[in-house]
Amino acid sequence: MKKTVIVTGARRGLGLAICSRLAADGYKVVAVGRSESEELNSLRAAGNVFFELFDLSNVEEIHTWVNVLTKRYGRIYGLVNNAAVGSDGVLATMHERDIADSLLVNLQSPIVLTKYVSRSMLLAGGGRVINISSIIGFTGFSGLSVYAATKAGIIGFTKSLSRELGKAGITVNCIAPGYMDTDMTKGIAPDKLMSIKRRSPSGKLASVESVAGSVSYLLGDDAAMINGTTITVDAGSTA
Repeated sequence: MKKTVIVTGARRGLGLAICSRLAADGYKVVAVGRSESEELNSLRAAGNVFFELFDLSNVEEIHTWVNVLTKRYGRIYGLVNNAAVGSDGVLATMHERDIADSLLVNLQSPIVLTKYVSRSMLLAGGGRVINISSIIGFTGFSGLSVYAATKAGIIGFTKSLSRELGKAGITVNCIAPGYMDTDMTKGIAPDKLMSIKRRSPSGKLASVESVAGSVSYLLGDDAAMINGTTITVDAGSTA
């Protein structure tokens, strides 16, 4: 029987790459997004991937929605909290609505989602939670103070929750990607992007496929004794 894994923020970029890798690994992948995409539809056509339309900013609806997912797909083995928004700008001029949206989608929503999904894992006697953070959560970056706060919060959440769930056979880990070639990095000025690449020993950005590979590892049997940790995938830029 195929194990069910939920992946949020799945319509493009890193989320799409994670879905593609996990489908190839043989998992039943529940891809969650606020809308569909051509790429995700192509992936669904290949099998093993199922799409669920849901806006995770509707936190008050998460409980009911998770119950629906459990009835539809069975016990949930894995949860990959990948969905995030990347509002940038100097804090002094940032609109409070953008601050609130970042805190809601990047921090509150994955915490609430994990709360209800972990119940399925507790009943099953095991599971895996993987939170996608960012190197910005521990290095900082000018113009990304709110984003950094949410991603640092995800790391703290991971460490504490791993202690709560570890005895029940559930591991909770974090992946902190570096800058990748995704829509989030397209807004970075070319000179800043070149500076980021120069900091990497390989002179490259991390790939979404390499991060997806780390997710695959943490879901697998070889990672059973890895819990409460953060894996950095950044092409060595923070070395």
